[in-house]
Amino acid sequence: MTTILSFENTVSVMRIPRPTGQLADICPKKMKYIQMKKIIGVFLMFSAFFANAQQHNTSHDYVVPSDTLVRAKLSHWQDIKFGLLMHWGTYSQWGIVESWSICPEDEGWCERRGPYAADYFTYKKAYENLQTTFNPTQFDPTKWAAAAKDAGMKYVVFTTKHHDGFCMFDSKETDYKITSSKTPFSSNPKANVAKEVFDAFRKDGFLIGAYFSKPDWHTENYWWSYFPPKNRNVNYDPKKYPDHWNAFKQFTYNQIQELMTGYGSMDILWLDGGWVRPHKTIDASVEWQKTIPYDQDIDMPKIAAMARSHQPGLLVVDRTVAGEYENYVTPEQQVPAKPLGHPWESCITMGNSWSYVPNDHYKSAQTLVQLLIKIVSRGGNLLLNIGPSPQGDFADTAYLRLKEIGAWMKINQEGIYDTKPMEPYSSGNVFFTQSTKKNTVYAFYLPEKDDVILADKVTIEGYVPQKKATVTLLGYKEKLSWKQDGNNLVISVPKKLQGKSIAQHAACFKISY
Repeated sequence: MTTILSFENTVSVMRIPRPTGQLADICPKKMKYIQMKKIIGVFLMFSAFFANAQQHNTSHDYVVPSDTLVRAKLSHWQDIKFGLLMHWGTYSQWGIVESWSICPEDEGWCERRGPYAADYFTYKKAYENLQTTFNPTQFDPTKWAAAAKDAGMKYVVFTTKHHDGFCMFDSKETDYKITSSKTPFSSNPKANVAKEVFDAFRKDGFLIGAYFSKPDWHTENYWWSYFPPKNRNVNYDPKKYPDHWNAFKQFTYNQIQELMTGYGSMDILWLDGGWVRPHKTIDASVEWQKTIPYDQDIDMPKIAAMARSHQPGLLVVDRTVAGEYENYVTPEQQVPAKPLGHPWESCITMGNSWSYVPNDHYKSAQTLVQLLIKIVSRGGNLLLNIGPSPQGDFADTAYLRLKEIGAWMKINQEGIYDTKPMEPYSSGNVFFTQSTKKNTVYAFYLPEKDDVILADKVTIEGYVPQKKATVTLLGYKEKLSWKQDGNNLVISVPKKLQGKSIAQHAACFKISY
């Protein structure tokens, strides 16, 4: 028998379970059941499960950084491939979508539920009052760092502040923060959560990234109390009220400066909330950008210059705002069908939600490993999100998934790190990477089911290595014989490896020159 690797129809079914925890009925339905069936051609477009407030566009006009230190760090970042993103804030107590339920837009992800839902202002007050009960006493970032490191992750991006404005760091610009005396956790020695996270992960060798929301729906100078908020945008015309806008710009500058000066070495400033941008940068082909009513320029040149004066080589990721301050682009919950031609990262949830939801449905280890392979084969990085609980820990399933990914990475990581894409990128159920030195090709076989079971021969269509190449299977020492059959590579599988499970999630053939 011969195993011929070819594309299969891809069926993805996603389910969002209703939360069962405290105030569970406040949680909006973030997604409906989704079923997608796609027949895939030369390139695979793996559509991950949408758990986002909106479909996230990718900027087209990439600008190569002029700063040599930035280019060097960017090159290193591209080699490490795999990172951890965490969305965490007071909203975890209600098990709801992060921030968006206080945004007065008539969208599913902004839906309010529960005893305060009938009146917007009553709900917003109750939401902001979550500060007074947030006490995550199980918080132990060293445990998170150890689990992420074991999984093979190399960088971390942590939410220092989401759109709701609640700071997970000790900002001097606001009292709406984890270290405020209003917050029970403020008396804990680990109260400055962001600092604790950054210090713990830095000690384990991670690059450190600060997620920071440019919009702030708590501060008086973004949602001015004189007017009710209308949508996600600033609720007044900055040109008509320049004093308020300038105060907001200074507020934003000061908070970013705090993060760049008081939290150790920083590698990435990951800026979210792309509607806060100069009006001239709006992409009219993107539906949500067309609705931005005002010029919301916060002077990114000044912010970036300040940040890099304190953190030389800092990567600035001003998401969806194409130009010199978007050092890499960030497709969300999806994998591009082919390389983008510039640095990129897919941010994807491990569960169905960005923030903590009780009984969230977590993707299988097979799905997550295969996502990583597909992303790396297209030249990208995977930033995998986990939402910590209100008690301050990951769900047991999240730890299990990290452990399962780590077991696979320990055998196959050389085909992930320090690699680049190689045409044809994929052939059937095989996805290619090559070492940056170009002397080794890695062919990842992705089975439909979790176990990798091979017949006596494996045929990889449309790819033939150089004549003197040697082929091995990662995890096994012996060389495998192979031959060329037209435009195909035919690998002979030893008897002892035939007809039984030899790996889980994916197997990797190493082709060396």
